[in-house]
Amino acid sequence: MAPESTTRSWTGDELATIGRAEELGLASLRGDGTLRPYVTMWVVRAGDELYVRSARGPAGGWYVRALRAGAGRIRAGGLERDVVFVVEPAGLDAHAGIDAAYHAKYDRYGPAIVGSVVGEKAHEVTLRLLPRN
Repeated sequence: MAPESTTRSWTGDELATIGRAEELGLASLRGDGTLRPYVTMWVVRAGDELYVRSARGPAGGWYVRALRAGAGRIRAGGLERDVVFVVEPAGLDAHAGIDAAYHAKYDRYGPAIVGSVVGEKAHEVTLRLLPRN
């Protein structure tokens, strides 16, 4: 199922609410348009964008399914939104900002855990979340 176009951007309230949320539930779409079960993960806001990364690298189950589907739904901080998953080929500056956001938000969990979602390997498995109509 092809994802619908994204014609709107995140509102300031959505960015703030989702960006503050400790965790995010992410469900990708199945081929028949139904949602897979939600997977819990970390989410960060960098600028006016929201990002998730696969702590298990490119073979992470949710990541593989999200890439295949291209779209799904997220819920965080009491909000639920349909989204498109965009592979983030951002340059080093953007990834440095995403890394910094992960460190600022989650460093209290320790370097072993945060280390799985920052750095060069994590850059390769970064998805930007865009609202979907």
